[in-house]
Amino acid sequence: MLLKSLVGLGLKEVDAEIYLLLAKEGPQTGRNIAEALTLYKQQLYRSLKSLQNKGCVKATSEHPSKFSAVAIEDVLDMLVDVSLEEVQDMEENRQRILSYWQAILKKKQPIQ
Repeated sequence: MLLKSLVGLGLKEVDAEIYLLLAKEGPQTGRNIAEALTLYKQQLYRSLKSLQNKGCVKATSEHPSKFSAVAIEDVLDMLVDVSLEEVQDMEENRQRILSYWQAILKKKQPIQ
């Protein structure tokens, strides 16, 4: 259920799996995450970078880096905010398209 919910809010499934592992198990190295979820390193680090860019995961500066999950409440707030912004953008685009369509109908202009 949690996995599906996070995917529904915009995370890729593998990103959601990584996030949930970190949230449950605490800070982990990339190697530990890859082994636990049987992921290739390239796929893992691409997902970790995506999660970091979204503000869902943090990394230490030590070597090897340890990755940790941001509090789920904060992640949910961020994902919901992004989803709301996307809905607002869709509504604005809808309004522009409808206005353009009405102008075409009134002027009998060719569709571009």
